[in-house]
Amino acid sequence: MSWIAISGEDMGWVCPKTFDESETGRNTLLARGSLVIETRLSPDGRPQTLLSYQRRHPWEGGLSLQAIPGGSIVLVMSQGQDVFHTVLSHGRDARTDVLRLTFSWDSPRRWGRLAVERPEADTIEVVKTPAPPPLMLEDIYTMTLRPQLCEMDADVVFFAVSDRIEPIGPMPSLTGTVPVATPMGYKPLKELNCGDTVLSRDNGAVPVLHVVERTVPAFGSFQPVRLRAPYFGLRRDIVVAPHQRLVIGGSEVEYIFGREAVLIPAINLVNGFAAVYEDGHRLVSYRHLLLPGHEALICADAAMESLYVGRLRRNRDRLRSSLLNACPHTLLPEHHRAGYQVLRPFEAITLAEARAA
Repeated sequence: MSWIAISGEDMGWVCPKTFDESETGRNTLLARGSLVIETRLSPDGRPQTLLSYQRRHPWEGGLSLQAIPGGSIVLVMSQGQDVFHTVLSHGRDARTDVLRLTFSWDSPRRWGRLAVERPEADTIEVVKTPAPPPLMLEDIYTMTLRPQLCEMDADVVFFAVSDRIEPIGPMPSLTGTVPVATPMGYKPLKELNCGDTVLSRDNGAVPVLHVVERTVPAFGSFQPVRLRAPYFGLRRDIVVAPHQRLVIGGSEVEYIFGREAVLIPAINLVNGFAAVYEDGHRLVSYRHLLLPGHEALICADAAMESLYVGRLRRNRDRLRSSLLNACPHTLLPEHHRAGYQVLRPFEAITLAEARAA
């Protein structure tokens, strides 16, 4: 199992296999798991209570997670007389206004970790915490289905709870049905595996070093985006994560931006015609390919960035915390970004309109 509770966009859901119908059955502890919260930063620099809840029975306890002006996340948990407290300083980045927080705990191992990621910028800050107390299932149930009993800032996009230690770091961003060009023709991404060969935008046929996949809540920076044909040369619609980047070149790019190629995050194309959000999903599964040199894949005749890992192989702790932990170290490359300009939303829409004209 993985996700057992999700709250977002006025929707609350809990896994019926995990949560007993009776309140007594929910008075048990989740000894191992993860709490993921995605939030927009306050534009006026005010403190934000991302999630706060206090209970009186069967014993006193609570949770408080706050974003402090200046770039700090403060987590406080209590169980009876015991109080757990940790702070993570993530800095302030004017280029992004969205943070994804992942708090993971393993009480039997007396281990905890708080991570802050910026989906738009591929950056991450991590701190290992003192031994945290486990969450009670009843608390998770109440925060998810009875939001009036807890405090949550209006800028919070969603929160979700998993019964696993959720990975941090590079994330997949293509759905399994996306057609990927190979020397033998197009194949659905879900049919490609380590050792297969795919066609890249600039370097011809390249081998697949590793495949990563993950199922996540379909909200916020995970909410799927449908890129619509025929924009950017797509031969058919494809569904991707919001921060999947297209690699776009051609005469219009050189004329408008003075560059050989540019990058466009899918989220910057959402305008009702070039791309639209996919609604009505609770969970979505993404998959991606690790290639030797961060080449761009050919997907439905459009170029898409492959999985970018930077110098992850040099940081063993981060590598163990990521989806790439299972990749043999001898196959893990080091990637360098090509330095392409990343288009802002209005620039992306201008280019989409020019390509469609």
